[in-house]
Amino acid sequence: MAKPLTDSEKRKQISVRGIAGLGDVAEVRKSFNRHLHFTLVKDRNVATPRDYFFALAHTVRDHLVGRWIRTQQHYYERDPKLGLDLEELEEIEEDAGLGNGGLGRLAACFLDSMATLGLAAYGYGIRYEFGIFNQKIVDGWQVEEADDWLRYGNPWEKARPEYMLPVHFYGRVEHCLEGVKWLDTQVVLAMPYDTPVPGYRNNTVNTMRLWSAKAPNDFKLHDFNVGGYIEAVLDRNLAENISRVLYPNDNFFEGKELRLKQEYFVVAATLQDIIRRFKSSKFGCRDPVRTCFETFPDKVAIQLNDTHPALAIPELMRILVDVEKVDWDKAWEITKKTCAYTNHTVLPEALERWPVSMFEKLLPRHLEIIYAINQRHLDHVAALFPGDVDRLRRMSVIEEGDCKRINMAHLCVIGSHAVNGVARIHSEIVKQSVFKDFYELEPEKFQNKTNGITPRRWLLLCNPGLAGTIAEKIGEGFLTDLSQLKKLLPLVDDEALIRDVAKVKQENKLKFSALLEKEYKVKINPSSMFDVHVKRIHEYKRQLLNCLHIVTLYNRIKKDPARAFVPRTVMIGGKAAPGYHMAKMIIKLVTSIGSVVNHDPVVGDKLKVIFLENYRVSLAEKVIPAADLSQQISTAGTEASGTGNMKFMLNGALTIGTMDGANVEMAEEAGAENLFIFGMRVEDVEALDRKGYNAREYYDRLPELKQAVDQISSGFFSPKEPDCFRDMVNMLLNHDRFKVFADYEAYVACQAQVDQLYRNPREWTKKVIRNIACSGKFSSDRTITEYARDIWGVEPSDLQIPPPNLPRD
Repeated sequence: MAKPLTDSEKRKQISVRGIAGLGDVAEVRKSFNRHLHFTLVKDRNVATPRDYFFALAHTVRDHLVGRWIRTQQHYYERDPKLGLDLEELEEIEEDAGLGNGGLGRLAACFLDSMATLGLAAYGYGIRYEFGIFNQKIVDGWQVEEADDWLRYGNPWEKARPEYMLPVHFYGRVEHCLEGVKWLDTQVVLAMPYDTPVPGYRNNTVNTMRLWSAKAPNDFKLHDFNVGGYIEAVLDRNLAENISRVLYPNDNFFEGKELRLKQEYFVVAATLQDIIRRFKSSKFGCRDPVRTCFETFPDKVAIQLNDTHPALAIPELMRILVDVEKVDWDKAWEITKKTCAYTNHTVLPEALERWPVSMFEKLLPRHLEIIYAINQRHLDHVAALFPGDVDRLRRMSVIEEGDCKRINMAHLCVIGSHAVNGVARIHSEIVKQSVFKDFYELEPEKFQNKTNGITPRRWLLLCNPGLAGTIAEKIGEGFLTDLSQLKKLLPLVDDEALIRDVAKVKQENKLKFSALLEKEYKVKINPSSMFDVHVKRIHEYKRQLLNCLHIVTLYNRIKKDPARAFVPRTVMIGGKAAPGYHMAKMIIKLVTSIGSVVNHDPVVGDKLKVIFLENYRVSLAEKVIPAADLSQQISTAGTEASGTGNMKFMLNGALTIGTMDGANVEMAEEAGAENLFIFGMRVEDVEALDRKGYNAREYYDRLPELKQAVDQISSGFFSPKEPDCFRDMVNMLLNHDRFKVFADYEAYVACQAQVDQLYRNPREWTKKVIRNIACSGKFSSDRTITEYARDIWGVEPSDLQIPPPNLPRD
């Protein structure tokens, strides 16, 4: 008699029949194998039971989802809605607020370019639960709201718990015969979430891996007495806070312990991940697991995007020396060859300088390593420059004083084989000023890599009308080789092209006008010049200079309303760091000026001032294609590069700007006569510093400036709070680091030239076409090709990976 089936065997039979009933068993097997392959990826050749479980679960889920949707349709949607509006669906997607200002957005362009160029690259970062805050304007003031961008989940990411890694904090260091041990640490787990990064029409999909902090199961439980269980579980938040929120400062260093934890968290998890892949990849090696690190720099390149991941240098040293038992000199050689550093700012308040006391508590072993790195570095400098004590002080990683600090930029320069700025003028300032001593020591290390933007997002996606017009004239090749835009130059006088480019711009303006009227209840004149100044709010970006021009225009209209004025709609947008008082005052000033100007019947539609609330990528994609004039007016020598300037140029706006950052190269590419360049150059600013900047000289000499400043000071624009802007005017008159008044006269005169050209639409559009034709250099594809060849030692590839439905080679 047959032995009766156990419950487990009965369930197995039901499962097998169920799977077979789903359709073709061969298809099910193929789906299972595909999921298993995705789970394993290339660096794990042995499947665990958990891998099989997830592969099976995903296989079944694939079948369930189709039936799930069908069921919903059957019961609840007998008349299913057809003809979905894709734009409507796009609006539902949240902006991933994973960075501040241009730094994070630049990284996103770089990821797009690396995939499009066929480079095997990963982007690493933190999966912030709350991104850069949402900005609301209430009574003219910025109010911050939490950006709960993950509220409804993120359909693009895939959690990879099988690659979860431990990250250690605190503890103590023990030196013993076997080496150095970092003991009694607090452990936080780093959970990776992977987002696919597709290349353009080449079937390449790279990975952006973001780390989320998770408390381990035993987190602090042992520290509590019996009965303290609830408190212990609640305390897990302390660990998980690491990836809770993005610090919203841009170009300003805030030395908070949680921020240092974030910086080490991403570095420690990432390096473990990189080393795991290095050890398990074959690279022509027959060993099942690689133990020799000699070839590490040949296979791995780590680009430090500013100083935030600077701890990669001591962390890689710690792994090599303490864990892998590589001797110090060999480890240092490997570290330097692997790491390269991109500097993104010269502003002293932006440079990271961490208190030694904080390191001592949080990362005691890393502090020892940094001291050892610094000692060897200073010994080397002292041997080359005997007796030059001041040079040693200037070049030290450790800054002495009341509070000893670690200069992270110095650590990056010392621990990298390449250091680059992000525009030619910036890279020169880096060599001649910020890192002058280091440049004298190792000039071969210093390079320039001018920033770029991806034409896929910043032309094709956000401005399909213009992309289509260009493609009709020169084909689609420019989307992966932006230098092909040069083919437009012979067509600058082509009447059909002039007409089509102007038509696209007008359509974009009409569309954006409708959005503004809906959102701001302000009637926009769509034939007015759209004068746009959007970027983070910061004194060095000189939104205040723009404000003075607006007030000057307002006064001129009031003085002579019958005169023919070129109508303007001035749009200013950007977020102020929550703790940056002056930046918040600037927003209040813009909104205050707007409320006076926009309601003055004498002004009518000659001038409108709008503060664009909550400026972010999705809003940039709408405003940039609609802009006529792009404001890039930072004090010369303060903006490292800028990338907004490139986006406006590519989308057919003309630039009014100083010779700063990438503006210099834009003027060089298009011809200075095709931009509106004004104001002091870097050498003029330096000369004025030496002489001493006296704002009152300009205030006393220029009647229109005096009138505007007096109106702001007296409460003309803030009648309910007459003293509202007194502090701001006091700053402008007595301690303005960014010399707003010194460039006022040249700026206002240059704006008059803008008006003059705008009166001639044909000539304006010809200049627009010239700018577009000369913007090819500013593709991030070009930037990344230079990084790859000059720093990483790899070549871009135009090989197409076969699509998934075709066999691999």
